Amino acid sequence: MGKNIYFASDFHLGTPNYAESRLREAHIVNWLNFIEPNCAELFLMGDIFDFWFEYSKVVPKGFIRLQGKLAAMADGGIKIYFFKGNHDMWVRDYFTKEIGLEIISDELIMERGGKKFYLHHGDGLGPGDAKYKFLRKIFRSRLCQWLFARLHPNLGIGIANGWSKSSRAAGDEKEVFLGEENEWLAIYAKEQLKKEHFDYFIFGHRHLPLDINLGNGSRYVNIGEWLNYFSYGIFDGQDLKLEYFKQGS
Repeated sequence: MGKNIYFASDFHLGTPNYAESRLREAHIVNWLNFIEPNCAELFLMGDIFDFWFEYSKVVPKGFIRLQGKLAAMADGGIKIYFFKGNHDMWVRDYFTKEIGLEIISDELIMERGGKKFYLHHGDGLGPGDAKYKFLRKIFRSRLCQWLFARLHPNLGIGIANGWSKSSRAAGDEKEVFLGEENEWLAIYAKEQLKKEHFDYFIFGHRHLPLDINLGNGSRYVNIGEWLNYFSYGIFDGQDLKLEYFKQGS
């Protein structure tokens, strides 16, 4: 087993359609095959699926190649963490029981190689977006999940897939850098640094690979997405880098 730690986010499997999603899934599995020999830990940091809901006896079909690969990696001793994103916040215990993933609901603070990490999908953080922050609380509530579970899976998953088609992940537009002073996750990281030092803030959600020096040895790294950039983070025990796994790699 290797020594590197890998970070990836926002695969959005399921969007914009089955055919394109299957091609992206194959590329992701190729990436997992590529990193596996050198991988000690893998952090999947949210929105791996464009929608996920676990009924007591039913889960969404598809994505079996990714799940099988993750299961093989976990069986081989690689520790895998799965962060809930805003698209797959309704993950419960299925992946823990079937694959062995550790589910992370919000932030994860950890130390590796003498470096301190702050990890989060990135949704609901920083200034603004009050509407989403309110809806996030509702969607994450047990009552909301209980009510959704009353729907027949064909209806519930059908409605959710309709929602996902209108999401920004379904489009081809790339995000634009807003300037450090306007990047809300950079603002959030700077606020956290007033309370406690972190060497690395790692987020997804933004859909734009970023590496911003926050000063005093701290960096904000956004690991991007897999619809346009195929980007990921790698920590080799000393430094964190952004890398890209292009088609045909």
